[in-house]
Amino acid sequence: MSVTTAAPERQQDERVAKVGFLRSLLVKPELGSLLGAIVVFAFFATQSSVFWHASGVANWLDPASTYGIMAVVVALLMIGGHFDLSAGVQLGTAGLTTAILTTEYNMVIWVAMAISLALCLAIGFLNGYLVVRTGLPSFIITLSTFLMLQGLNLGLTKVITNTVSVGGIDQEPYFNGPQSLLASQVTLFGQKFYIAILWWVLFTVAASYLLLRTRFGNWIFAVGGDETASRNVGVPANRTTITLFMLVSFGSWFVGNIYLFRLTSIQANTGFGFELIYIAAAVIGGCLLTGGYGSAVGASVGALIIGMTSQGIVYAGWESDWFKFFLGAMLLLAVLTNQVVRKYAEQSRR
Repeated sequence: MSVTTAAPERQQDERVAKVGFLRSLLVKPELGSLLGAIVVFAFFATQSSVFWHASGVANWLDPASTYGIMAVVVALLMIGGHFDLSAGVQLGTAGLTTAILTTEYNMVIWVAMAISLALCLAIGFLNGYLVVRTGLPSFIITLSTFLMLQGLNLGLTKVITNTVSVGGIDQEPYFNGPQSLLASQVTLFGQKFYIAILWWVLFTVAASYLLLRTRFGNWIFAVGGDETASRNVGVPANRTTITLFMLVSFGSWFVGNIYLFRLTSIQANTGFGFELIYIAAAVIGGCLLTGGYGSAVGASVGALIIGMTSQGIVYAGWESDWFKFFLGAMLLLAVLTNQVVRKYAEQSRR
């Protein structure tokens, strides 16, 4: 007589937790910013019909695009656990270097741009190197860089040009090349849009791929989440941090030259104060101030919200001074929301 024994029931690995659809949706860094963008758009659309027409869309996508390019690279650095307060001033450094070398020293524009890029990358490398070697907070290191660059931008521009701005680059040979690449316009729906919007999308896609599909993206999250633990599992934390600072500097070079070739001149104070807008966009987009969490898409949407708000206030007929109030309110709301999201994120891992 044969005895049939039931196969032992397979036990589920206790390390694998089932996460419901709602919770998996709530822990997405970009969810809050997407909902916020819808609310902001709907609000200002009811205040002015121009806001949602093609001309209005072009006007608020313009500042959002340059904010967005920088917000994306700043978000990568913040996910890695650091800040760069010199990101805004580096815009001025990049544009001034290109303009001065071209107009005052008769360099070919492309060569001047290459030297400007090398300078910005060197600044980013120095910021990152000092952070990893000294152990000082990136806030202190980059605040020092911010102050030094601000003084150099103004002081050297005055010494070389006897003014606080550099212009006339549109009269230089080969101007049309970089101008078409960085500052040209395309016509859609009968309205002209700056090509910077396309670059904004490309930066967002590239940064998202980097974060979610590459080993370096895993390193960014690991270093920002727990640097000591990441070192213990073989993550090159120092190299990752330095590279992130250099990426921010690359973004500053790119946007600084966009401003230069769009306006054909640049002021010595260009970019001053923009670093706070970039950080605010990243936080509104879901990046945690403590690092280890966030997304490029969220930061990009955060920049979109800021762009819509800056122009929406104008279309609504309000004083532009209200923009800073709305920016501060959105930042506070985003920080509070991120705290709730982080609790959900921690619970979902259990």
